[in-house]
Amino acid sequence: MYVSKLVEDLPPSGIRAFFDLVLGMKDVISLGVGEPDFVTPWNIREKSIYSLEQGYTSYTSNKGLAELRKDIVKFLGWRYGLTYDWDRQMLITVGVSEALDLAVRAILNPGEKVLVHEPCFVAYAPLVRLAGGEPLTVVTTAEDGFKVTPEKLDKAWKKGTKALILNYPCNPTGTSYTRSELLAIAKVAKKRDFLIISDEVYDELTYDFEHTPFATLPGMKERVIYMNGFSKAYAMTGFRLGWVAGPEDVIAAMTKIHQYTIMCAPIASQMAACEAIRHGAREVQTMKREYNRRRNFIVESLNELGFRCHVPQGAFYAFPQVTDRLRGQSSLDFAKDLLEKEKVALVPGNAFGATCSDHVRISYASGYDNLKEAVARIRHYLASRPA
Repeated sequence: MYVSKLVEDLPPSGIRAFFDLVLGMKDVISLGVGEPDFVTPWNIREKSIYSLEQGYTSYTSNKGLAELRKDIVKFLGWRYGLTYDWDRQMLITVGVSEALDLAVRAILNPGEKVLVHEPCFVAYAPLVRLAGGEPLTVVTTAEDGFKVTPEKLDKAWKKGTKALILNYPCNPTGTSYTRSELLAIAKVAKKRDFLIISDEVYDELTYDFEHTPFATLPGMKERVIYMNGFSKAYAMTGFRLGWVAGPEDVIAAMTKIHQYTIMCAPIASQMAACEAIRHGAREVQTMKREYNRRRNFIVESLNELGFRCHVPQGAFYAFPQVTDRLRGQSSLDFAKDLLEKEKVALVPGNAFGATCSDHVRISYASGYDNLKEAVARIRHYLASRPA
């Protein structure tokens, strides 16, 4: 009786709900959690440790350490030719998750709408609802590579739409976009006058072409809330550190909420991030090459097993269609049965949207030997099913 009706009606995270089943099980190969299996590179860990030894244990500015914001702005200028004011257009957050929460709360008035592509990360639509907004689903399918297209945007758009949340490379599909594909989306954003909330946390893990930040497109920088972080590329999930750059008024509004709810991101994590962005490029490329090797193996193996799996262009997920091969068994039942009988943990597709129940998400952020063993167990499971 004391819980908000809005919160009560929110479904729990489909990822976490499923992985509650894994707790306590032995010898499980988990291909479910979206977390690098690499340990954070030593020089980054050492910087965090040394900062504590030096007595850096205080609050920072609400906006984050000045040196970190300057480092990020310098990196964006060198890498992509982007220019931001480090003090007025940059905010350090507790992961990209906080950045997204701040963004939708900062821009939405009650009842305004946000376009959310499906499949998508589990938090997007719930955070829009918690901010008083209405998520509008942009359905993508395997047949079109899970791409958001101008036609799909126009079909889903309604009066009162304030923004599109776009994640690329995408969790859970691994889909990413070429510059020409992004330009087509930008054209719709201008025509319909909405913002782009661009979650690019997997940008460094793009395999088949160069990543293009949405904010680099002509006329889009003032319309883009650009979010990124250190969790995925630098294997720093536990450091909980993200950043957001964008129009000065939006960043100011986000900072205002951040002041009241979080105060600032942890200083030891921020100092580690300075080390990562200055001296972490070689380790990022090493991890990327290994993810690419695993990607090629898992996609080839899944297709050989009779599942239909498109080739992810980035991140570290495969999103195969499984129900055709399983002759009517749902992806949720498949995931539960596979976990019980073969001790392989996957995420059912319905965790990522109502239209995704034919798929499962497989994370290849796991050791190569683990992936080979998981494939062997899946093959055994399929062979043991009744004809």
